[in-house]
Formats: sequence, C-alpha cells, structure tokens
Amino acid sequence: MARRVAVRAPTAASLPDSFRIPSTTFSLIKALGKLSRSSLLDLVIQWLDDKDVKAFPPYLGPRSVVNFVAEEEGLSAYPPAASVEELRAIYEDLRDRKGGKREVIDRILEGDWRHGISLRQLAMVDMRYIEDHAVGLRWTALQLVPLKGDSAQSQSGGDASTPFPRFHASTFLRSIQHEISPLVKAHYYMYRSKTLPLTFVRIFVVDSPYQQPRQSPYIYTDSSRIIYLAFPDSTPYIYSSQLSSPSPSGAKTATATSSNALTMDTRTLRRLVKDAIPKALSRPQQRYTLKTTSLTAKSLHTLLSLRGPGRTNSANGAFTVFADAVIEGCPLDPRLPQSIVQENYNGHAGSIPGYAEGGKENIPLPQPQPQQQSPGKSEADIHISAIGRTRRPPFQQSGGGLTDTAAMQLAKKRKLVVSSRFGTAGDHRRIPPPCGPPAGLLTKIQKTDKSLPSPSSSQPQPHPQPPPQPAPVPLPALDRLEIHLHDPPIPSNRQGGDKGDDDDDDDDDDEEDDDDNESYKTRPATLSLTFFGSDVIAGVRQLAELGVVDPARMPSWMTGEDGVSVASVKGGRRRR
Repeated sequence: MARRVAVRAPTAASLPDSFRIPSTTFSLIKALGKLSRSSLLDLVIQWLDDKDVKAFPPYLGPRSVVNFVAEEEGLSAYPPAASVEELRAIYEDLRDRKGGKREVIDRILEGDWRHGISLRQLAMVDMRYIEDHAVGLRWTALQLVPLKGDSAQSQSGGDASTPFPRFHASTFLRSIQHEISPLVKAHYYMYRSKTLPLTFVRIFVVDSPYQQPRQSPYIYTDSSRIIYLAFPDSTPYIYSSQLSSPSPSGAKTATATSSNALTMDTRTLRRLVKDAIPKALSRPQQRYTLKTTSLTAKSLHTLLSLRGPGRTNSANGAFTVFADAVIEGCPLDPRLPQSIVQENYNGHAGSIPGYAEGGKENIPLPQPQPQQQSPGKSEADIHISAIGRTRRPPFQQSGGGLTDTAAMQLAKKRKLVVSSRFGTAGDHRRIPPPCGPPAGLLTKIQKTDKSLPSPSSSQPQPHPQPPPQPAPVPLPALDRLEIHLHDPPIPSNRQGGDKGDDDDDDDDDDEEDDDDNESYKTRPATLSLTFFGSDVIAGVRQLAELGVVDPARMPSWMTGEDGVSVASVKGGRRRR
C-alpha cells in the first residue's frame, strides 16, 4: 500500500492554540526561565486544572488515553504520571518545598510536556511575565481619532453619543484576523489583567507555515515577532509594545540562513499589524486612525495616569494639586490668588532652614558648634576634611556663618516658583493615595449597618480590628525624556535696520514657522538630549530647586504638564 502524502493546503485561519513547539527547542528554556519558581509552578497548576487540562494535555502513563510510547519510559529521567491528579500532587509538592527553578523547567520540557509546548502555553508564560514585572516592557501610547470626513459628518448629524467604538475582544480579534490573514499568519491570545483596568492582546506574526524549506521552530519564540496591545477601559488610547530584547541566537541563525525571497522583515510584519488595528476598530461610516501622543514609558501605571480614563490626563504639572485633591477647589473658582498659598500643597516647606510653618521667619538657624582642634592639625586641615562629609545650604559660608538674608529670600522664592510650576509632580516625599475607599468610610459603614446585632454591656467588648489598608498606587514616573532641538545652537544676530524692520522680520519668522510646522519632521535635529532615570521629572525638579535650572523660564513639557516623553522643539515651541 502506497504511503499517504501529507497535503498542506493554505488557509486564512489563524494559527491554532494547540500548535506545538518541540520541547527540544533550546529557546523554550529561556522563555520559561523568565518567570520565577513560584510563578512558574502556579502556571503549571493552572494548566492542570480540570477546566484547562483538555487544552494542555500532559504526557501521562499507559493508563491514559494520551499517546504513550513504552520504549521512552525507561529512557526519560522523569517517568510519566499515571493520572492528572498524581501529576497535580507532584507539582503541589514542588511548590511547598524549596528548590531551584531549573528542576521545574526540566520536568516540564523533558517529562510532563515532552511532546511539545503549545502556542497558548507560551502566550500564558509571556502574559504572566508582564503581570509580575510592571516595567519589563516599553509601551507607547497611541490615540484613536476619527478621520476628518467622518468626524464632520457625525457632528453635523447631531448625534450626542461618543464617536469612539466600544472594544469587544472577540469582535476585534475576528476583524484584525480578516485584515491581516491574506498577508501573514498570526496567533492571538487575549488576557484580562488582574491588577490593572487593562485588556491585553498578544499577537504573534509569522510569514507563513507553508514554506519550503520549513521554518525553524526557533522562530516561534522570536520576541521581535510578538506585538502586545493593551486596551484601557473607557479611553480612546491604545498601548503598544514590542520586546526590545535581542532574539535568540537560533532565531538569528535561522533568519540569516533563510534565502527565501518571499519572506518579510519583522518591521514589515509589525507595520502590517499596526495598520490593521484602526481598520479592525472601524465601523461602517465611522473610520478611525492612530495618532502618536509622544509618550513612551515602561510603567503601565504611568500610562494610565497620563493617558488613561482618570482625571489626571490633563491635570499634570502645576494642576496636580487639584487632581490629587491636595487643596480645595478647582482652577476655575472665582477666588483671589492669595487663597491658594504654598503651605497648602508644599509638604516640604519646612525643609528651608530658618522658616517654620507658613513660611515665617520665626525660628533661628542653628549655630554651628566650634570644633576642637586636635594637636597636629591646623584649622585649614579641619575645614578641608569636613567638606566631603557635610552638605551646607547655598546661603551659608564655608566657615558656618550666615550671609545676608537676601540669599535666604532667594532660596524661598525659588521654592515657591518650583512648587507653582511642578505642583506635586516629581515630589516623592508625598504619600501616594491608596487604591480603594478610605478607612474612615469603611468604619462608618460598619457603624451604620443595622443588620449587625448590638452587643450587650455585660459582655466583654473585643478590641476592634482596624480594616486592612489597600496597597498604595505607584506614582507616575517617566523613565526617559528625549529632546530634539531643530533650531541652530547659536542664533544668527541681525545687523543693521531699525526697530520697525525687526518687527517685520519677526512677523516673517512667525509665518515661516507656521509654514515649516510639518517640514521639521523630515529634517534631522541639530541637537538631541536624552535624560534617563527612575523619574526624570523628579530629577528636573531637584535641579530647579538647587538653582541649576530657572523654573520661571522652564517650558511646560519639562515640568510634566504636557505628559510627553519626546519633545521636538523648533522656534522655542514644542511641535506635535
């Protein structure tokens, strides 16, 4: 009887969840090794759950219905379990005792899932890594805006409903598959975050599995082919991320040795998916496009604070005192400016030596204690040795005496200007608000609950237990700030001409700036600056407090008011 020939017919369907990657693929060790031991064991126990074990069937013994080869039982270091319950007990025992992470990985790849890891299992590993590491990836905020023709038509119709579409995960996956299926093959996985109001969509793209020669299995673990999309609730923004880590060496070798002219670059694959996102979210007579927001950050909490559904999207910088409810009222209240004073929102006003609460000069500055001169050391030697250990305020002399009060007034004025420009942004000395109802509200609800029986006076009153405090929300922090200057570093000085000619020249310059508003994007920047750190805005604030940067002349995007991480400056103004 002739041997059957496998027929591989092209189809527009996506890659199935049950598509298995051989367990001998070396890059799977690196993919599973990203998780900690406890997270990996929790994920394996989830695979062995009664409702998920059919989707991730393990390699069991001869009593199971799973294919079993008797010859492999004696060759493997991990004999197969007889049932799922026995295998679940094995991993429960591994979770209860201490040990290394590599033994868990070896048991998964060489024992219980020796027949391969499915694409869905690999996607669950990646999403668990994002949950455990909040700053593991770099995310870019994109805004979903309607096209001009469609937006004008919706406004003329008088429809009071929101023009933005509602996000349905199943509908979105079906629509984006319809858009990119003629060009590439992809695998989709949706995940709802347990800690953030986000819905993640993981998209793995590949050219086509019907190529000859067949692609290497290392390509299914290539991080450059994975696109993560995060859809926050009730906001027209989308967060996109691509892993910036290098691909495994095996994937690089496989890509380099591939000589098929029909293969596409990974950048082209990502561009195809990015172009298909607004099309998948569009509806008949309502078309949308993606617009950049000049905001890129590692922390998802920062993106939710600056481009999220909360009230902090347009309340950054100086307006954070109103968004954080540090002071009463709002910027639109018809009150005198003197009603909003600095001590209401500057929690570190007392850090200025010589000033008490309210900025009063009613506390004398501490006088330095005279140092005892040891034999063999002069006064100059003592002064030089103390320079590296003490940090004196800028208005103190090297000997410890005070200068005139003008320097003190200047330091206080600089503090006031910094507080008025930054608000609470970049101030890590303030306590972040908790993510939940206040403790007073919980106590009030317990007191007013009539369903609880009132204890008699004869019975001993137990000591009331305080309600558990919710975990504080991390403060928004930009880890990177890029500045691209498109103006010459040394401006050209005009020579000759009167004042009227200068005014005419200024008007002409304004017109030229308006004409070149879009042309600057194609020109290279004359000077580029990049600031790195855990919180760049906090670092800029410290520079302003020390007098290195003038806070009065500082642009708003440096104080965090604009909420951007990339600024292209031309003509002294930030171009969008």
